[in-house]
Amino acid sequence: MSDAKQYPFEPGPAQTREMGEAVLGLVQRFLDELPELPAFDLDGAAGLAAALREPAPEHGGALPDLLETVHAAARNGAISAGPGYLAYVPGGGLYAAALADFLIAALNKYVTVWQLAPACAQIEATAVRWLCDLFGYPGQARGILTSGGSMANFSAIVTARSTLLGEDFLGGTAYVTAQTHASCAKAALLAGLPRGHVRVVPAGPELTMDPHALRRMIEDDRRAGLWPFLVIGSAGTTNTGAVDPLPGLAAAARDAGAWFHVDAAYGGPFQLTERGRSRLRGIELADSITIDPHKAMFLPYGTGALLVRDGSRLRQAHHVGAEYLQDLSEEEDIPNFTEYSPELTREFRGLRLWLPIKLYGLGAFREALDEKLDLAELAYERLLELGFEVPWRPSLTAVAFRWVPEHGDADAFNAELLSRVTARRRALLSSTRIGGRYMIRICVVSHRTHRDRVEEVLDIIRETCAGLRAERGLPSHR
Repeated sequence: MSDAKQYPFEPGPAQTREMGEAVLGLVQRFLDELPELPAFDLDGAAGLAAALREPAPEHGGALPDLLETVHAAARNGAISAGPGYLAYVPGGGLYAAALADFLIAALNKYVTVWQLAPACAQIEATAVRWLCDLFGYPGQARGILTSGGSMANFSAIVTARSTLLGEDFLGGTAYVTAQTHASCAKAALLAGLPRGHVRVVPAGPELTMDPHALRRMIEDDRRAGLWPFLVIGSAGTTNTGAVDPLPGLAAAARDAGAWFHVDAAYGGPFQLTERGRSRLRGIELADSITIDPHKAMFLPYGTGALLVRDGSRLRQAHHVGAEYLQDLSEEEDIPNFTEYSPELTREFRGLRLWLPIKLYGLGAFREALDEKLDLAELAYERLLELGFEVPWRPSLTAVAFRWVPEHGDADAFNAELLSRVTARRRALLSSTRIGGRYMIRICVVSHRTHRDRVEEVLDIIRETCAGLRAERGLPSHR
């Protein structure tokens, strides 16, 4: 019996290369198709999904056939890696980081306990340190790479709760706004806070937290016998990319003896740019920061990060010893990431951050982010020229807008406008409600989105809006 038949999980060198080349061929074909793929396509989706509902096979199939299934599945729905994906906060997925992911899975190194892979654990620690340096955090800062901002926000809230409230935490109160990412309120609930103790602070006209209202609410809660312990600021809201007045929030938190956490999952990487540093001023005062490299650092989904100014507090909140780990060394120069995180076992996430930064340098990321800021400004100015209501100049790269018809239901008009723009298949935008109004959103983040696609999408919006107005007997122009 040949080794291939006896040990099917252990392909030989020729088969390994053949399989790798087949996968690489699929990836190259998909990347070549990206510019012209429909930004959103559900044609045949129901049938394809139905065909995939099947029992597990007893005997294996041919890799080329299976890759064709994967290719068909990848072309379906939203093409989130493509230049037309302008919905939510997109992340394009750098090819270099995809190569890192291949290495991560193939090398299969265990990095959460440093002694088992010292150099690999150091690669991850170095990548985390680079993120800390971005915000001027001191040497005692520590951080963890997570699956995304949701888990980073969860660990931040657990750390704040553990540090300031200990085990008697049900009287604690946390402060957000209606624009704060929903993962923050969800994380607070999962961390054990009563639902009613997640306070919603009023936002001002720019949709940012009002520091004076925050101080009043903190004082009211104190008088009621509660324990204000956490203020969550936003450095880039999903709706509009708004950045809270971080210095004012930091001062209010400090005066209250509260933890100041900044959710910079979307906006954090813009700290690399001059405009971003100006708009995120005060973020360096935070006790902890969430940042998602899989957003504005263009990495594949599954790469978030939490940074904590005093790393000992992060460790104290998460470390639980175990006798079966007694053979392993204590932390020295390289952290044991499991002692700072909810996770003991996970992939070697740091490589997908370290490799692109080493390959391209921070300058390449800075230039790409400056391009996205320029494109958001272009969209804002052009939409204003076309007569759309665009209430908020973009702080980052999200632009919320709508058409206000001379008569009729504005919400219904804009919902139909979005549907028709999406039907053109060149771009996928998204919608939201702000102050009760239906708004359409453009968010430019993907590294594959450039001026030509943004201008094309703006032309589609203009043409589609004009056609819809004509159908409804509205004036053809303002």
